[in-house]
Amino acid sequence: MSGGASQETWALSGGEHAAILRRAPGGTSKARSSAAIGLPAEAKLISAAEQVGVPVPRVLHVLGEDDEIGDGFLMSLVQGETIARPILRNEEFANARGNLAGQCGSALADIHKIPLDTAPRELQSSDGLAQIAQYEEIYCSFEAPRPVFELALQWLKGHAPAAMGPVLVHGDFRLGNLMIDETGLVAVLDWELAHVGDPREDIAWLCVNSWRFGQTENRVGGFGHLDDLLDAYNEKAGTEIVPRDIDWWEMLGSLKWGIMCMIMYEAFRSGADASVERAAIGRRVSETEIDLINLLEAAHA
Repeated sequence: MSGGASQETWALSGGEHAAILRRAPGGTSKARSSAAIGLPAEAKLISAAEQVGVPVPRVLHVLGEDDEIGDGFLMSLVQGETIARPILRNEEFANARGNLAGQCGSALADIHKIPLDTAPRELQSSDGLAQIAQYEEIYCSFEAPRPVFELALQWLKGHAPAAMGPVLVHGDFRLGNLMIDETGLVAVLDWELAHVGDPREDIAWLCVNSWRFGQTENRVGGFGHLDDLLDAYNEKAGTEIVPRDIDWWEMLGSLKWGIMCMIMYEAFRSGADASVERAAIGRRVSETEIDLINLLEAAHA
């Protein structure tokens, strides 16, 4: 199946049975520099999420050596749409758009209550300041100064909020990794960036302007309002998070995505992955600079 940049996705069918195979490219997991977890750990995490009520595909089988097709796992087929454009614009998803902010708040509250002792051992811990240090090191390695990024880095360091208690964070909770049907959210996909961290990271990542896909007036994923998401989240999680608590994390999310775009461009420039996709994503660095300027201006308005 098309979509996804790091793993293979195969739709399998036979008679009345259907399943999805998520497999390492070529069946071989390669060492990666990112914080991505391995496929067996991802399968374990999805099963843990199902146990606390998060809408996810059911893991049917984790591949082993006897299967002889490499690393991966089989999961149930969930019908729906993951592409942002139809979800945000087509009439058939109008009802879903009205439901999604609250559904995402509820799903995130359930994700964040997954017991950490049931999570895979290889999950890393990473709070906001640790991520700033990690991405600043990557940024500096390119030796391609971008004043807006440097201003954002300094502002984030100087205005870091007190940390909330660590929870299991999905790490990439946004359209593209959410399966949507006419009623709204039906499955949370792609758990490879899960880690232990601050719950506001997941909420803010969904608010980053790049994930609104042009529907900038709707802060939550281009489809909803943050108050609706937080009402659902706070009610289930027992927290009192307000919109201004998300601002710092949204700026961090925009900066992280900007540096990820630089990584994509470097892969294209160096020839490590000279695909059109890498080049197209790489040119979006300038979009994140505009987002960061807007966020910095709002912070000092």
